[in-house]
Amino acid sequence: MINSDTAHAKPAITPIALAAPAVCPACGGRGNDLFTVHHGMTLLACRACSTVHLHPRPTPTEVTALYSDAYGNASESYFAKVEKKLRRSRRRMAALARLKSTSHISPPRFLDIGCNGGFMVEAARERGFEAYGLDIDPVSIDYARKHYPANRFVLATLEDYAPDAPRFDMIYCSEVIEHLADPSGFIDCVFELLAPDGLFFLTTPDISHWRRPRDVTRWDGFCPPSHCVYFNPRSLTALLRRAGFVGVERRWSFKPGIKLTCRKPASI
Repeated sequence: MINSDTAHAKPAITPIALAAPAVCPACGGRGNDLFTVHHGMTLLACRACSTVHLHPRPTPTEVTALYSDAYGNASESYFAKVEKKLRRSRRRMAALARLKSTSHISPPRFLDIGCNGGFMVEAARERGFEAYGLDIDPVSIDYARKHYPANRFVLATLEDYAPDAPRFDMIYCSEVIEHLADPSGFIDCVFELLAPDGLFFLTTPDISHWRRPRDVTRWDGFCPPSHCVYFNPRSLTALLRRAGFVGVERRWSFKPGIKLTCRKPASI
């Protein structure tokens, strides 16, 4: 594991004056510089934490609209390599299952936010978890319910689901937070859903990674408006700590991505 406070390269920026200051979705800062303009969309870099964000960001309604059949003819594309995806999910779940929680929930509960076809949910069930999957893409949820009926799959946003949801020993969220207009509110919601000492695993593209192409438009992680927030390890770690998470650890990633684990304090 790599400590999340390690130095990272800042993206190149250019000063910009905005009619109305944009608020950084990571730290709340109001000082921003122009990062780039792409197909008429403006992306800014926060002067305080270097998070790159789309301005203006999409509304929750617009985000939901983007993810109705998000994978487009999913049965012939995204869900075509099911066995490979299951093998990868099982390997990752085996590693996460070793990071035990002191929660007394029995059986332990697992939630995958942005579960798409349900592969990680099924891997968690095989490890003894009562497994739940959450997604806003109806095609993904339909696929998951059909192929992995022993699990519970919900078509909803986290914010809509949270008020009636149980508490979880482990929450998994891979390649979701970069799509959200309000990542801070999302992280607060995750914190509330975790049981004390519960584990949170989070991945997202890394705008500061050394393998990210210098020309950001050549990076497969750069796809506004679908991806509207681009974190670096330090800014994402700070966001988690402000929400109350402890023990934030960065896991090594050869690809331009951030992988973090953290916990809700056991004393809460």
